[in-house]
Amino acid sequence: MPHFTFDYSANLEGVVDMRALSRLIHETMMQTELFELGAVRVRGFRTDVYAVADLLAENAFIDMSLRIGKGRSDADKKRVGETIFAAVSAFLSERFETPHFMLSLEIREIDAELSWKKNAIHPRLRQKAI
Repeated sequence: MPHFTFDYSANLEGVVDMRALSRLIHETMMQTELFELGAVRVRGFRTDVYAVADLLAENAFIDMSLRIGKGRSDADKKRVGETIFAAVSAFLSERFETPHFMLSLEIREIDAELSWKKNAIHPRLRQKAI
């Protein structure tokens, strides 16, 4: 059930390889061994309309959000957040060489009572694992 989304400022288009970033996030999530492969979703959304800090055109951001089902310990949630944040920070290290970039990550738990889903991918991947 982990849904990882990131919004990024349009001025990062062509500067940051967003496909590579999404694959890195996916791989990092799987390395934590907290999530089942068939449930992981990573999506990036370009933001064309934004106003950042002192409004300089060079200002850029990536705002990340990880929504997960309840049941993981606080220690596991902290570990996954720190692991993903470190991997993404390293991937974006060049961006931090300028005084115009911000990166954030928030983890939120999804209330199972208020969440409905169907997943035809799970059975295929579970069968493959046998």
